[in-house]
Amino acid sequence: MSEPTAASSLPDIVTYNTFPKLLRHNAERLRGRPASREKNYGIWQSCTWDEVYEEVWNYAAGLMDLGLARGDKVAIVGDNRPRLYWTMVAAQAAGAVPVPVYQDSVAEEMHFVLEHAEIRFAVAEDQEQVDKLISIKDRLPSLETIIFDETRGLRDYTHDFLHSYDSVIERGRAFNGREPGRIDAEVEKGGKDDTSVMVYTSGTTGQPKGVVLSFENIIRTSRNACEREGLLPTDEAMAYLPMAWIGDHIFSMGQCYVAGFCVSCPESSETVLTDLRELGPSYFFAPPRIFENILTTVMIRMEDAGRLKRKMFSYFMDHAKRVGVDILDGRPVSAGDKLLYGLGELFVYGPLKNVLGLSRVRIGYTAGEAIGPDIFQFYRSIGVNLKQLYGSTEAAVFVTIQPNSEIFADTVGTPAPEVEIDIAESGEVLFRSPGVFVEYFKNPEATKETKTADGWVHTGDAGFIDERGHLKIIDRAKDVGRLNDGSLFAPKYIENKLKFFPNIKEAVAFGHDQDYCAAFVNIDLEAVGSWAERNGIAYASYQELAAHPQVYEMIQGAVDQVNQDLSSEERVAGSQIKRFLLLPKMLDADDGELTRTSKVRRGFIAEKYEPLITALYDESAKAGKIESEITFEDGRKGRLDATVDIREAKIISISPQAAAAE
Repeated sequence: MSEPTAASSLPDIVTYNTFPKLLRHNAERLRGRPASREKNYGIWQSCTWDEVYEEVWNYAAGLMDLGLARGDKVAIVGDNRPRLYWTMVAAQAAGAVPVPVYQDSVAEEMHFVLEHAEIRFAVAEDQEQVDKLISIKDRLPSLETIIFDETRGLRDYTHDFLHSYDSVIERGRAFNGREPGRIDAEVEKGGKDDTSVMVYTSGTTGQPKGVVLSFENIIRTSRNACEREGLLPTDEAMAYLPMAWIGDHIFSMGQCYVAGFCVSCPESSETVLTDLRELGPSYFFAPPRIFENILTTVMIRMEDAGRLKRKMFSYFMDHAKRVGVDILDGRPVSAGDKLLYGLGELFVYGPLKNVLGLSRVRIGYTAGEAIGPDIFQFYRSIGVNLKQLYGSTEAAVFVTIQPNSEIFADTVGTPAPEVEIDIAESGEVLFRSPGVFVEYFKNPEATKETKTADGWVHTGDAGFIDERGHLKIIDRAKDVGRLNDGSLFAPKYIENKLKFFPNIKEAVAFGHDQDYCAAFVNIDLEAVGSWAERNGIAYASYQELAAHPQVYEMIQGAVDQVNQDLSSEERVAGSQIKRFLLLPKMLDADDGELTRTSKVRRGFIAEKYEPLITALYDESAKAGKIESEITFEDGRKGRLDATVDIREAKIISISPQAAAAE
């Protein structure tokens, strides 16, 4: 079988303008090629495009036999599993709309989405998700049918609305036997303007909104990005991020079906890094937090390595920092540097990439938050083609992408194909593209506020286009404020600088309408715990470790370094951190402090931790007290009562360059 080229690999999306049509086309053009893989009991099992097509056609028929009708909404709840991805296409083939739901949502969070979306069918991965659905079903009058994938623990459930995946497939085979061609006829009724998927926002400032995206939005945007990056059927990706997140939908569904590459699902969330090493994907996406966690693990292991190994690692990494990025981008370097880098590839970079599962990565993306320049450079210097992109649910992801050879740590790239960008007088970033969402479901007011009559979308982010034509994002527009002396206050910008340090997991900055900037800091338990072990520091809990004086000294150094960096930057030099504290607990989505995509819910935190914020702005206070309810991993509630130390940070005199600019 000859290998496809970039020019021949992308289908005509005018003809194949829905996912069911693309699947049927891929079953013909990519017959025998793997479409998906799943690891079960330690063994990878593959399905080809033609096998997936047959399964989905039977699945769609089974759903229709159970009563699924055009326009119905189908909830999908669970970890990344091929059958759950197939559910989306099977529902679309029957004219229904898939609605993926965050699998780690508690029942009450799930209830809002299912009720708001008017869910009639729900497909769940396992007993845990089925139990959540059953617990709220009596408050969901539209929910009639629940289908489950894994049968373990569900054999004795006798509810007449419950059906196993296998039983639905059997119904579908019988249905297709009785009415051959019925599914093809339904598929032909679908078109580019039909709703492809409804994805709910994370709900940073309130209840989530249902973002309606058409087949045109998803497929055209996916094709544009595939063409720009040269994605092929021979590429491979791994699906491990939440299915309810638009990024996973684009990478694991949109681009997968357009380019025809294989998507693999890990055995579990706990085995992702192991499975990543086994797969060695060529196309990989991870938010900055994942890349930070991987690097933290590497550095912890190196601290525990022998002296010779540490010395060799340090030597070659220093060389990679000097010339690695230039070599990756094809810029000239001396023959001696190339030779030394080749030795580094043999002894350090290659084995390291192999251990991390990044040896074969052609294209790597990170997005969602700013990634630390040092972390970004680390991966690129060892030969990983890591790039930043900027996007949103309302854009079907892609707004900007960093072009090859134009990759900078402080920008998110240039406009993606067919995307226009404008900067409003307020500094807010606006965009217009084929990916612009149709509407917010049952929320015309919010739709009108976000999308103008001529198709421009308000991102809510503040940014600017630099002299290179690249977009820079400063912060959320609504979060950008001013200190009482008029200094610009951009909290996310400051928080990201803090999170660049491997010992800091999360941070929340305060300062708008205040005399100075202050911050909450969450330590990284793994990194700081490893440091404590190496230094003979005993602790019994996160709270105890976070309160340790030597840990405070460590974080003080990071805060002082952030202030040093801020002092040299024109726009934010006046918003250095004056006071900070280490929170005695991790910020947690289950406690309402973060969204399910790990974004800080500022309003909620400001209300919940108001006594600590008050103490930060009382310069005579050396500590603050907090009494709060917390949620344990098993769902039980508890109380946290703690006295938290407050530290003074070192304020750096503004550099002459920044002062002159002001």
